[in-house]
Amino acid sequence: MNEIDLHHVDLNLLVVFEVLMETRSVTATADRIGRTQSAVSHSLARLREQLGDPLLVRVGGKMQPSPFAELIVEDVRPILRSIRRVIAPRTLFDPATSDRVFRIAMPTLTKVIAEVSVRVEAEAPNVKIEWLPAHHDVYAALSEGLIDLAHLGGEPRLPDGIEEQVMDPFSWVTFARRDHPACEAWGIDAWRKYPHLMVNVTRSMQNPFPVTSQGDASARRVSAMIGDSAGVASLLEKSDFLATFPAILLAWDMEVFGLRAMRPPVDLGPVLVRFFWSSRLANDAGSIWIRSIVIETYRRLHAEAERKLSGDALLQPSPNVQPPNLR
Repeated sequence: MNEIDLHHVDLNLLVVFEVLMETRSVTATADRIGRTQSAVSHSLARLREQLGDPLLVRVGGKMQPSPFAELIVEDVRPILRSIRRVIAPRTLFDPATSDRVFRIAMPTLTKVIAEVSVRVEAEAPNVKIEWLPAHHDVYAALSEGLIDLAHLGGEPRLPDGIEEQVMDPFSWVTFARRDHPACEAWGIDAWRKYPHLMVNVTRSMQNPFPVTSQGDASARRVSAMIGDSAGVASLLEKSDFLATFPAILLAWDMEVFGLRAMRPPVDLGPVLVRFFWSSRLANDAGSIWIRSIVIETYRRLHAEAERKLSGDALLQPSPNVQPPNLR
């Protein structure tokens, strides 16, 4: 037999051959692999031509293998098993036994972090999560595989190789201590008079909404900027700062820190909110697992926070009311 050029061998022919050797029937083989009888017969004819052997011939109404077919089928079967194993979906991540470290970049949403941590502890006691601030170079870190998942608001164009999940828009809520003088006459004047606290999310997105000019009636006076949202509730409790954030950030801290929620007296447009990750990790079993937990938890708590701080729960602005002086 002449040497065979593997470039011209169709591996599907070996799949047909393996099933034929089991069933010894063109009809049964066609049924098992979902092809027509003529297609199976054609595949057998091509394989006979390429291997230079009859392989299976009909004897007494049934296909009988040649000695060569009996010999090579024992080599073909492990080859096909290896190919199936190589191309099978990866299921190498087992939460119960994994000690993998996941790195997630997002604002310090304490309720989200707490509930994600509880679930991860229950499902994967040896897995660790490193929670990082969503810094300015988060996109490069994602592309390089240094971060598994990131969450940010804003609309910068994502670089190539990044996939995203767009989340529901959120409502803006202004928070202050419960006895803040602005609460006595909440409106545009109070918004402009009292100092605002702002979180520098990234270098390219320093504000949760567009900065207005000083001549604009809706301009706010930002007196303090901090690098992370952790500790905002405590700062508000002890100061005259106002802080405007999505409801999910402080909805569960209001009672503990004695805060009041108010509807901003200015029209603040929606902000695109996304989770995103590297395309290289899109089908990684561990990455899929942690993404599903974080995104599912965020989505549920976001909806809960929106319900919690809506309607009568928000102090509504009163137009044309002069706020009292700072204490």
